Parts: sequence; structure tokens; C-alpha cells
Amino acid sequence: MEKNELPKALVTGLGRRAARGAAVTATGQIGRILIQLVSVVILARLLSPNDYGLFAMVMSIAGIAEVFRDFGLSQAMIQAKNVSREQRDSLFWVNSGIGLGLTFIVFGSSWGIAKFYRHEELVELAQGAALVFFINGLATQYRASLSRALRFKALAFIELSSALVGMSVAIFMGFMDFGAWSLIGQLLAQATVFFAFAAISSRWIPRLPKRSTSIRGFMRFGRNMVATQLVGYVGSNADRVIIGSFIGAAPLGLYTRPYQLVMNVANQLRAPITNVAIPILSRLQESPRRYWEFTKIGQTALGYSIVAAFGLAVGASSPLTRILLGEQWLDSAPIMSLLASAAALQTLAYFGYWVYVSKGITGVLFKYNLLSVIIKIGCLLVGVRWGVSGVAAGYLIATAVSWPLSLFWINKSIDGVPIRDLTLNFLRMASLAAAAAGASFVLSTLTQEQGPWVCIIASVCGTIAVYALSILFPAVRRDMQELWVLRHHLARK
Repeated sequence: MEKNELPKALVTGLGRRAARGAAVTATGQIGRILIQLVSVVILARLLSPNDYGLFAMVMSIAGIAEVFRDFGLSQAMIQAKNVSREQRDSLFWVNSGIGLGLTFIVFGSSWGIAKFYRHEELVELAQGAALVFFINGLATQYRASLSRALRFKALAFIELSSALVGMSVAIFMGFMDFGAWSLIGQLLAQATVFFAFAAISSRWIPRLPKRSTSIRGFMRFGRNMVATQLVGYVGSNADRVIIGSFIGAAPLGLYTRPYQLVMNVANQLRAPITNVAIPILSRLQESPRRYWEFTKIGQTALGYSIVAAFGLAVGASSPLTRILLGEQWLDSAPIMSLLASAAALQTLAYFGYWVYVSKGITGVLFKYNLLSVIIKIGCLLVGVRWGVSGVAAGYLIATAVSWPLSLFWINKSIDGVPIRDLTLNFLRMASLAAAAAGASFVLSTLTQEQGPWVCIIASVCGTIAVYALSILFPAVRRDMQELWVLRHHLARK
């Protein structure tokens, strides 16, 4: 590649729209993350670990309904080459009907959830949370329509606005001593605002479905997706179910605070990038070279941004916990470090999900997810013997074991996968993040007597120094050059 040349996937009109979409969604997510951090900082001082534990108990089981609510139909619509108005109408009513049905199911299951965890107060909490599934069912196809149309500015605004309203409601309820209900109120307010704004932005009023309209292809794709997402949901919530049932509500609360700070932030950063990547990659399926160029530069961008930040969090978990949560949550610091390590590995391997969905090989994705979840649950059950930190360590080990399996399955299912380039990319950026974590830990330890803010400043300087020195390596210089040219290219658009 010439010095000022971009990969072909990024110089086309589609590539420019993808890059601009990524920039817009990244900006929106920065705002959402700031809102979440403010929410966490304030609510951690208004709510107890027990409040968070009760909420996590409800959502770890009731939240499984969210997988069925979508039924994979949002990704089916985004991935499809052609979608008629009649098909979109039918998909809206399918998702809305599923959402309504799940609301009744979760409401009726509230007594079972309370019995499982042996906490009677979970009955009313689960019943309050049930309504969110109907609201999200109404919003599903509106979100998918905006994403398919590449209307990333509208999506970013809607997500930011709904997050802000949800945070405001939670903080108000927290001040009024509503306890765990503050978190239920946040869910309901955020879902309602998102649905209202998305419906207005889409300028689309669904008509009644017609029997002559076929959506079998969407349902077939969705069936594979929902099976995959169901397995993924079980895996992503197994840690909280295991802690809640084996250890209790308060320890679960200690786990969920760093989990929200790390994993939820990771998901919020990856989700909008995924919303950009999947529609673009779906349109590049017939151009293998451009497809893999786009995939590789997406992985590179994640590695030098999100993963670098997680490297800092791994080493500076103690001062970060003191600043964001307060001294009473200091026992969560080791958990934050372990989860940040897992989040970094997950982010570097996340391109695999883009490939599975954009290529339509959801059956393969299901098989991979099933195996990785089995591995994860096994690691968590072993780790729980050492308490909450043992569960977090099990989470990290399972993540490290699973990512090579994903690459193996992709290479087995698709011809022409640049497996060597993707693997070297992964290892290079993981090594840099590990070095940054080491520098961050050493400097935060040396400056701990000066207070948490000084520790953070020292850790940031150490992280910057590691990445600055990495420029000495030719491969890193190529990465930086590629990203810099992309930035310059976007600035002219």
C-alpha cells in the first residue's frame, strides 16, 4: 500500500459512509458512556450493594426474554439484500406480538424468580421490569430500519437522549429512596424514550400485515440468530446467576458494579460500531478483498482505542474504583481488573461476530457460541470456589480460550480468510494493551500515597508512553499510518 493510499474498501462511497457512520456513532457513544459514568458515580452513593444485587438477580433471569423479543429479526432485516414495505410491516407486528407475550410471561414468572433466589422482594421487581419487553418489542424494527438506512446520526441522537432521560429518572428515584426500583425506573424510561424518538425519526407507520406477504426467509435467519443469542445470553449471565445462587445478593452487587463499568461500557462502544460494520460488510459480500480490508481496519481501530483504554483500567483498577464508586466498593477493584482484561480480549475478537452475521452463517455462529458457553460455565463453576474474584478469573480464562475457536470456525466455513493477518493483528494489539496495563499498575502503585487522582494521571502517562514507544515497531507504524490516512480522508469529506 502506498503511503497515502487507503484500502479500497474505504475509498468508495460505501466505505466513506461507513467511516463517517463509525465517527458519528463513536461520538454518540462517548456521550452515552459519560452519562453512564455519571450515573454509576452518583447511584453508587445512593444505592447499596444489596439493591444492585436484587436488580441483577431479576434481570439475569427475566432478561432472557429480551433475546426472544428480538427473535433475530432486527439483524435479519439489516442483513437482507431487499426488504419490501409489506415485509417491514409484518416484521413490526411479529416483534410487537412477541414483546407483549413476553411481558405476560415475565410477569407470571416473577414468583418463580423470587423462589429460585429465595428473596420475596423480587416478585414486584420482576413484575415492574416485565413492561420493558413490550416497549422494546415495539421499537425493534424502528431501530433496524434506521440502521439499515445507515442513519447513524439519528440513532446516535436517540440513544443519547434516551440514556440521559433514564439516568435522570434513576437518580431522582435514588434520592427519593426507591432502592432497586430506581434501576427498574431507569430501564422503563430509557425504553419509552427510545421507542418514541425512533418512531418519529423513521417516519413510518406500520400497516396491518397481509397474509400474502412472505417473511419465511427472515424467520429462518432469525431462528438461527435467536438460538445463537439465547446461548450467548446464558453465557453472559451465568456469572451473575452463579454468584446470586451460591454466594448471595450483596456479593453479587459487588460484582455487578465493576461489571457495569467495564462490560456495559464495552458493549456500548462495540454495539454502534457493529451497527455500522454489519450493514456495510453485508453489502461487500461479493467483493472478498474489500470485505477483509474493511474487517481488518475495523479490528485495528478497536485495538488502538477501546482495547488501549481497557489496558489502562486493568492496571489502575484500584484508583478507578476509589474515584468512581467510593471507598466502600474497594473490594471490587480486583474484579474490575480481571473483567477489563476479559473485555479487551472480547473486543479484539469481536470482528468474528461481524463476519458470522454479515455472511449469514448463523448456524455456524450457534455452534461456536454453544461450545464457548459450555467452556465459560465450566470455568465459572470452578472459579466460584474462590468467591467473586474466582468467578471473574474464570470469566477471563474462558474468554482467552474461546477466541481462537472463533477464528478456527470462520476459517473452516469461509474461503479466503486472511487468518494470519487477523491473528497477528490480535496478538500485536493484545501485547500492547498488556504492556500498558503493566506500566499503569507499576505507576499507580508507586504513586498510591499521593491519592487516587495522581495515580490515574501517572497511569495515563504510562499508557501513553507505551503506545508512543510502540511506534518503533514497523507493524505499529503501518497501523498508525493507515488510521491517520483514514482520519485525514474523513476530514475532507
